[in-house]
Amino acid sequence: MPCILVVDDNDEHVELVNRILTARGYTVVAAGDAETGLQAAVDHDPDLILLDLGLPDVDGQTLVGLMRRVPELTHTPIIAVTAWPQETAREMVEAYGCAGYISKPIVRITDLVDQVASHLRR
Repeated sequence: MPCILVVDDNDEHVELVNRILTARGYTVVAAGDAETGLQAAVDHDPDLILLDLGLPDVDGQTLVGLMRRVPELTHTPIIAVTAWPQETAREMVEAYGCAGYISKPIVRITDLVDQVASHLRR
């Protein structure tokens, strides 16, 4: 059963993602800030990370960089989750080295499910 780490400070968003993914058989681990998220990534070695780019303690680019320094996380897909406009999100994903992005708020559940499944198959 794949493990998905959700790093996001919005409790409602985390709960929604958790409900959607656990209903489809995924194990979900959540962290509300970058420090906890980095530790959870090291502790749980997730198959995929959903990362809010607007965390309260560290920006998304810094956290992605810190995660990529952990040998076990070098190839773990990181999907940015952001409310930024689509064009800005695309630019940030490319600059940060993320595998893709999901827009917030999640409007279509299938978009989240399809992206997660797609990146886990790679």
